[in-house]
Amino acid sequence: MGRGRVELKRIENKINRQVTFAKRRNGLLKKAYELSVLCDAEVALIIFSNRGKLYEFCSGSSMAKTLERYHRCSYGAAEMNQSSTDSQSNYQEYLKLKARVEVLQQSQRHLLGEDLAQLGTKQLDQLERQLDASLKQIRSIKTQHMLDQLSDLQQKEKTLIELNNTLRGKLEESTARLHQASWNSEEHNLPHRPPQAHGTIRSQGYLEPTPNTLFSYNLAGGGAEAESTQNPSGILPGWML
Repeated sequence: MGRGRVELKRIENKINRQVTFAKRRNGLLKKAYELSVLCDAEVALIIFSNRGKLYEFCSGSSMAKTLERYHRCSYGAAEMNQSSTDSQSNYQEYLKLKARVEVLQQSQRHLLGEDLAQLGTKQLDQLERQLDASLKQIRSIKTQHMLDQLSDLQQKEKTLIELNNTLRGKLEESTARLHQASWNSEEHNLPHRPPQAHGTIRSQGYLEPTPNTLFSYNLAGGGAEAESTQNPSGILPGWML
């Protein structure tokens, strides 16, 4: 009698589960070896137990090379398909952008007054309204800029006027200080003049009488002679002193 069919489900008994894992693992490794030898196939087998222990078999030189070959075979086609899909998507995006650029260029030419012969009345009216709206917006922005510049210039003018007034006040204060210092210097530099006497002696040896002094000589018996000896200028000669 042959063995009965085993129901494929998780073995609840822990010991039976471990025994079955060990037996079938060894059988699977043996089958992989036999397949690689009999059929000259490159076989790689990786097994992880429920505890995380690794069991592996590779008929090639190294497991890494076999996995790299598997990666190229499994994901290479997918990457090529993805690359082809991306290229197609990029081409479609390019076509859309190209069409949009052409529309924008044509609209720009219409705004510049070119290629208008192919437009109808409705399209020309629409273009005219668009230009009017654009002009209104441009004028509004230009007016706002001019007002802003005017406000800035007025503010600068106010600042300059205040600065000018400040400098004028400082200049007047400095001028007043200079005048005051000049007056003080003149007062200190005036020469000291001593009081003059009623008469001064000149270098010639004459006595100069003051205007208030009157010299009168009444010589006995010589009035005429005295008058003759007196200078017309009222100054006595030296021999009479």
